[in-house]
Amino acid sequence: MHAHGSHLPVVGETSAGGLVVDVVDTVPYAAIIARRNRAGRIEWCLPKGHLEGEETAEEAALREVAEETGIHGRVIRHLATIDYWFSGPDRRVHKVVHHFLMGYVSGEITVEGDPDHEAEAAAWIPLADLGRQLAYPNERRIVGLAMDLLYREG
Repeated sequence: MHAHGSHLPVVGETSAGGLVVDVVDTVPYAAIIARRNRAGRIEWCLPKGHLEGEETAEEAALREVAEETGIHGRVIRHLATIDYWFSGPDRRVHKVVHHFLMGYVSGEITVEGDPDHEAEAAAWIPLADLGRQLAYPNERRIVGLAMDLLYREG
């Protein structure tokens, strides 16, 4: 008997998040969170989450950052949109994530307000060290884009 490959349904998911920057004594810091991956290991990443209802990507990014880090920011500009595919047991997912550069407005860093309890820790990391701390190459690339914007001359 010949088994045919399964054809999983494809669903689209859209998320948004942000790179929040605050400057303390001339040193720029960024707020990041720690989550557990599917294998149970801690990974540091940029705060992000699904759009809810009629939210725009900017609104979702501001809300998700506030929920996952306790930090309220303001959007400075769109940084990048990344997309990737992954498979679950019953579907294939095409995920699109909008990332925004944000400036710190208020708040203390904490994961206490995360309704999903996905973020296990949050921290301010010097922007210069962020590339070594983040787990995902796409997010490291986004930090590189932000650094270019923040430090380019002209």
